[in-house]
Amino acid sequence: MAALGNRGTISQERDFDAEIDAEKLRVAMKGAGTDEATIISILSHRTIAQRQKIKEAYKVAVGKNLEDDIKSELTGNFEKVVCGLLMPAPVYDAYELRNAIKGAGTDEACLIEILASRSNAEIKALTATYKKEYDHDLEDDISGDTSGMFKRVLVSLATAGRDESTKVDEALAKQDAKEIFEAGEARWGTDEVKFLTILCVRNRNHLLRVFQEYQQISGRDIEDSIKREMSGCLEDVFLAIVRCLKNKPAFFAERLYKSMKGLGTTDSILIRVMVSRAEIDMIDIKAEFLKMYGKTLNSFIKGDTSGDYRKILLELCGAEI
Repeated sequence: MAALGNRGTISQERDFDAEIDAEKLRVAMKGAGTDEATIISILSHRTIAQRQKIKEAYKVAVGKNLEDDIKSELTGNFEKVVCGLLMPAPVYDAYELRNAIKGAGTDEACLIEILASRSNAEIKALTATYKKEYDHDLEDDISGDTSGMFKRVLVSLATAGRDESTKVDEALAKQDAKEIFEAGEARWGTDEVKFLTILCVRNRNHLLRVFQEYQQISGRDIEDSIKREMSGCLEDVFLAIVRCLKNKPAFFAERLYKSMKGLGTTDSILIRVMVSRAEIDMIDIKAEFLKMYGKTLNSFIKGDTSGDYRKILLELCGAEI
């Protein structure tokens, strides 16, 4: 299903016709029952761009929003997956961040996952969408819902100011590694600002070199030092930044594994990762999952979900059902 050069399990449907798909979806939701199989077969095999065309065609043909009809026909986690698939990527990210912030509690893990893993362009798109959709500044909402150094790291990530060049400055890499060491392991207490300044600003290639230098200076992996020096959400966000820089598919593989292991399933994480990565790097995430845990992602999904929810997740996973 994946096209050449595309590391997602979803690629463009070659014989795509938005009007035909819209009609099939209308028929699937017409009358007393709902043909869930048709909804799954269409929406899990179209790109985000193609789904937007289906939404337009549906509105022209039926005079209603496809999302509204989906919500009236489906329920639970299956509905959440399908509605997620109908959103453009920046809209989905903004929607997830808004849900993480609004209400009584804050879903810090969602804030960390999205802001630590997106590119500058993706963050700029989602912040603009957030403003348009909710008439709020994302930075203001983050500042109002978090505190301390954790807030400062999230705000830094939300400004999308990371250097995205590929240049590695060897002298600076050695200096950065030394400064991180002196800000943490080499002193009593931790200068978290130094970690922020380096980990949230430097480009990926440079930081990978910094991590190598850090290992030589300290005798420890940078992740081990973060665990020793920090705790709580601050530890979580710095670990997420480092892991995304080292191996982003492995970061998401771990997110999926933790969402399904043990008693119960954290469906919000499972849904968000499957929906947001299906068109980007799900093939690589599946490979990392197998390497890290010795079992396929498909087998975990089969063991932890059921019904149409399971079916659509397996389709997004690229499984033969």
